[in-house]
Amino acid sequence: MSRWDVAIVGAGIAGASLAAELAPHARVLLLEAEDRPGYHATGRSAAFWSETYGGTGIQPLTTASGPLLAAGGFLEPLGSLHIGRASEQAQIDAFLAEFEGSGVTLDAVDPRESLPGLRPEWTLGVYEPSCEYIDVAGLHAEYLATARRAGAELIVSAALEAAVRENGRWRLDTRGGRFEADILVNAAGAWADSVARLAGARPLGIQPYRRTMLQLRTDPAPPPLCPLVEHIGGSFYFKPAGGGLWLSPHDESACDPCDAAPEELDVAIAIDRFEQAVDWRVATLEHKWAGLRSFAPDRLPVYGMDSAVEGFFWCAGQGGFGIQTAPAASKLAAAVLLGTAPDAEVAQIDAERYSPRRL
Repeated sequence: MSRWDVAIVGAGIAGASLAAELAPHARVLLLEAEDRPGYHATGRSAAFWSETYGGTGIQPLTTASGPLLAAGGFLEPLGSLHIGRASEQAQIDAFLAEFEGSGVTLDAVDPRESLPGLRPEWTLGVYEPSCEYIDVAGLHAEYLATARRAGAELIVSAALEAAVRENGRWRLDTRGGRFEADILVNAAGAWADSVARLAGARPLGIQPYRRTMLQLRTDPAPPPLCPLVEHIGGSFYFKPAGGGLWLSPHDESACDPCDAAPEELDVAIAIDRFEQAVDWRVATLEHKWAGLRSFAPDRLPVYGMDSAVEGFFWCAGQGGFGIQTAPAASKLAAAVLLGTAPDAEVAQIDAERYSPRRL
């Protein structure tokens, strides 16, 4: 049995980024259920950074993460075009009003002028110039490497099977061995409530939802400098990737934690919605996949000590925005866990807003 200050369950972007922040200050163990970290949500990300994604409750974390991601070389220019029909003017207006005063730049535009092939009924548009691609694999790998350099240890194929608190420490039984730790961090994504139950904590209602993604070739190919295109009504989005497109029907199907797979109906819905937006022909469906996005009931992430179980720390409920917020979220969560002042980059963010006590 080996002993640690902090054991983190889950080595996706949440666990890896938190480990990188904690490892210089504590002995950190990362426990990953799969045979490689990032297999589920992290490895299936749509891979963009958008300040409006997730709403104003997420935007402070995203905005604070932007300079940190840029400094690491993990961002590339993309831009985002939010589009709507005339009947969706109220949604466009509400979107602009939601982010008024936030510091996020949003410009009302005619989307047909910037997106050749857009069907004529799509007359409303809002352009978000700050939106960028994220190198998800590079970011995740860098967090794992940073954690290792600071002394953290990663154990894969180590699904948690039992967690017992005794004499102020956790005894953790996993498929990869038995470990002890002062603090147990729940960064298990879609399995967060399951981990809580194993530790004797009350589940917070963190619900996984399946989201479908397609990789397409179109005729014509996407135009040069094509942005991320998002329906203001939330029924689809697509972005250029490798000369083709990634397309999602923006589905959210509640499900149990699992190795998510796309359903044929969702694939058909995605293509139909895409063809209603543009006159480009879908030439080839090259690949399809699905990932899980896990939300707390109020759709804000959860960072903080459990209110009832000693030494049990939540780092969960990050929905589809866990990667774009990882730099700021991990700094904020680490400060809460260590009881230290937060780094300057996140000092103005209210950590209490994300506390598990609110639930």
